[in-house]
Amino acid sequence: MLIVHHLNNSRSQRVLWLLEELGLPYEIVHHQRDPKTMLAPPSLKAVHPLGKSPVVVDGGYVIAETGAIIEYLCEKAGGKLRPAAGTPERLAWTYWLHYAEGSAMSPLLLKLIFGALPDRAPGLMKPLVRGIAGQALKSFVDPQLQTHFDYWESVLGQVPWFAGQEFSAADIMMSFPLEAGAQRGDVRNGRPRIAKFLETIHARPAYRVALEKGGPYAFAD
Repeated sequence: MLIVHHLNNSRSQRVLWLLEELGLPYEIVHHQRDPKTMLAPPSLKAVHPLGKSPVVVDGGYVIAETGAIIEYLCEKAGGKLRPAAGTPERLAWTYWLHYAEGSAMSPLLLKLIFGALPDRAPGLMKPLVRGIAGQALKSFVDPQLQTHFDYWESVLGQVPWFAGQEFSAADIMMSFPLEAGAQRGDVRNGRPRIAKFLETIHARPAYRVALEKGGPYAFAD
């Protein structure tokens, strides 16, 4: 039996969704963020040295990193939600799996960090930190985000799903950057295709079931 070590309000929600789409049986071990720091609890370090989520345990295998987990699960399901090898769709699928946790998440993480810095700075330092963080957001982070948002909108204007004409695990992988972009930025503003994509995935039955099993998920707005 597959065991998913799931952290609330995290990228591991995608793994639950994928498993529901694939129809693979699994169990969930829930881990809760520290309400003050929002960091993962020490219990995850007993599963994987980095103490991060998601982590999937399958017999003697312990698999971390969402992209690696998605590839493993699609293979386990006989290639479901994965385009055939040697096709343009498969190349696109592989690209989006890596892009989602690489290029896409970097500016979103910076947006989160710089946005939180002023509140965490010592009292007398708050104005200075607020100014530095604001300038970093204005001059670098926000323009980078807009570039990525426009890129996603452009791609979804050419094909209905990120890897082509069919829904695939690439769309599950890309869901978190788009959902984070909706929460931390204005990804829907003037981008009807992204808005439609989010509306469509949120209506999928497997997405809704995974949401019920995973618990509160702030990004599913």
